Amino acid sequence: MSHTAELIAVGTELLLGNIANTDAQMISEGLSQLGINVYYHTVVGDNPERVRQAMDIARQRADILITTGGLGPTCDDLTKVAVAQAFGRTLVYHEPSAQRIRDRFAAMGRPVTENNFQQAMIPEGATVLDNDWGTAPGVAMEADGIHVLMLPGPPRECEMMFRHRAVPYLKGLSEGVIVSRTVKTFGIGESAAEALLRDLMNSLHNPTLAPYAKPTGTELRVTAHARTEAEALARITPVVDQVKALLGDKVIGVDVSCLEEVCYGLLKERGLTVGTAESCTGGLLAKLLTDLPGSSALFRGGIVSYTNAVKAGVLGVPQTLLDQYGAVSPQVAEAMARGAKAVLGCDIALSTTGVAGPEPDDRGNPIGLVYLGLAWGEQCQVVPLHAGQVDRDRIRRQAAQTALDLLRRHLTGL
Repeated sequence: MSHTAELIAVGTELLLGNIANTDAQMISEGLSQLGINVYYHTVVGDNPERVRQAMDIARQRADILITTGGLGPTCDDLTKVAVAQAFGRTLVYHEPSAQRIRDRFAAMGRPVTENNFQQAMIPEGATVLDNDWGTAPGVAMEADGIHVLMLPGPPRECEMMFRHRAVPYLKGLSEGVIVSRTVKTFGIGESAAEALLRDLMNSLHNPTLAPYAKPTGTELRVTAHARTEAEALARITPVVDQVKALLGDKVIGVDVSCLEEVCYGLLKERGLTVGTAESCTGGLLAKLLTDLPGSSALFRGGIVSYTNAVKAGVLGVPQTLLDQYGAVSPQVAEAMARGAKAVLGCDIALSTTGVAGPEPDDRGNPIGLVYLGLAWGEQCQVVPLHAGQVDRDRIRRQAAQTALDLLRRHLTGL
């Protein structure tokens, strides 16, 4: 049986724009991985009548309702009250939850105030979802064929409660298992990927194939439902192979988190070290490479040569090149990469030099023009990137990611 979920975020602070509703993004992504459709997101203020009305509407169009927020100890934390009223339940005191609240406050060395025990009031007949990351327990209940899960609002608590409490509960609603694999790409947008995959997507029912646009590239998620994980994977594997064949060298990996992870694995597999010389990216490329645990064994160092004086004095870029071609040029990108390789003593060096804006440079190079260099052995490759006239942050991120993709392509022989 397929399920449809609706998310109801409770909190006036969301309506006022004081905070972003990151809980909904996280939960929707998680539900998609479970093969559960999400057709509506609702945001409602801290008003019990409006929350109850939102529940009445949602139960007409979804069989799984997930609320976030409104489970705390203050007078505006009224989600359980409103949900109980909507489903004709009374709230009862749950002593085990109350004891967990006492224990948590004792562990923090703080006195527990009486209003905290409001969090131990649970709709009659509901299942308590223990919260090991905060004081407010979650709640799961079923009424009239509708499953309601109530999760706390603070993002870290909500994420941990969803992954470790809600997901096991939701998996129990379906016979068999739901398995997903994700094909991650770089350098192809969602619409271009969908155009190549449309016929395949339309031909599938189990498994299904869906594209998701991400800041660093498009993800293609293949999801199957079967009696066992092995059966689900047997359905998924041929589709993953078809996607990889259709998208070719745009695919950076399956079930990988990011380009830097892919590059890290390739460098480690080949026993190679890398270093960076950056201008327009200002150290972002080095940051991405060092965000990964264990990167110290592979990353020799990075030089942020933001000025021509540093390019010449530290990296050894000939002043004649800087004078003749300017800092934003393929000649200087090559000299930076070669210089970084020599100074850092690494096997491979990456360089970035370009115009991040907000104005063109003094030689008229447009905003978004970046040259990326890669030096290895006695050789060097330089490629241009035309990121477009977008904001500085986007240009820098795209340049750093494209440099990593250049490294990936080099290491895989592309």
